[in-house]
Amino acid sequence: MKAAAAVSMVILFLPVLLLNAPLPATPDESPPEPVITLAAAGDIMMGSDFPTANLPPKDGQDLFKEVKAIFHKADIGFGNLEGPLCDGGLTTKDTENSNVFVFRTPTRFASNLKEAGIKVVSLANNHSMDFGYFGKLSTKKALEQAGVKYSGPDEDVAEFNVRGVKIALIALSYGPPPRSIIYPQKALAEIETLAPKYDLLIVSIHGGREGRSAQHVKNEAEYFLGEARGNLVKFARDAIDRGAHLVLGHGPHVPRALEIYKERLIAYSLGNFCTYKGMNLDEECGYAPLLWVEMNKKGKFLRGKIHSFIQVRPGGPKPDDQARAFKLMKALSLEDFPASCPLFMGADTIMPLAAGGHGEE
Repeated sequence: MKAAAAVSMVILFLPVLLLNAPLPATPDESPPEPVITLAAAGDIMMGSDFPTANLPPKDGQDLFKEVKAIFHKADIGFGNLEGPLCDGGLTTKDTENSNVFVFRTPTRFASNLKEAGIKVVSLANNHSMDFGYFGKLSTKKALEQAGVKYSGPDEDVAEFNVRGVKIALIALSYGPPPRSIIYPQKALAEIETLAPKYDLLIVSIHGGREGRSAQHVKNEAEYFLGEARGNLVKFARDAIDRGAHLVLGHGPHVPRALEIYKERLIAYSLGNFCTYKGMNLDEECGYAPLLWVEMNKKGKFLRGKIHSFIQVRPGGPKPDDQARAFKLMKALSLEDFPASCPLFMGADTIMPLAAGGHGEE
């Protein structure tokens, strides 16, 4: 009798138990796709002690005070490191030439990047060899000791694993091959080789004309002081055709337009960001955008922001309540890529351009 009563109780309460049990996942349900976030800045030069000492107070510990919260929030923080991190050495450049500038930042400043939340830097630029191979090796050692990854004009690939998504970043410039946008065959071949090995491949490019007159970008070769600086539009699109998922440009020292090509974002220049007593900061040269990018694990651009900062002499990014970097990049994007620029919303937001859209709201 007791056994029969127990069975009766189970039968009686079984519908209640089933009603409160969690429903099994339907076959087409799956966990949400990871969203990868990146905060990207342009040129960084934290002060130089050559040829004379032009270094910030407290060894530059306060240079990134206003931006570190954004970098730390991102999965990956990126910037272009202009000039070597080294103590002493001999410059390889002709300092008698008024058009030649040389930077040398003490190695102890590398920790500022780590503290700011910058996880990777580009070493592919026209100042990375200011102190030759001594400066180059010193820079890599200082960054490694600080826990900051890097990619340069040679074999270095910065690798990340973010919530199971394998990510790589490579840096290119307009110098000699193999990672040159002037001689693109090897660079594009490397991109094509690397792309299948990672879920996301980010390409950093240092190139283009310089100065306030260089804000617009066209699908043509650029030159500065007689030096070839590459066709950024063609190379960026070719890189995406070969498998790149995001292209980050820097080098002109002014912000430039944004473009969406095959659902991938291209930033043609992020301008100066933190250049203490090292760059002209007049007008647009002082605009310091911090680009926030969100992508899915296949590299599709989902949404982003342009955080507007500004540099005033002696330098270092400060919040700009006039949002001048955002406004400038919006205007340039609408002029240079009216059919393929992002949708600009409010004072900082960028979104994929809907079919039939016009790039602004």
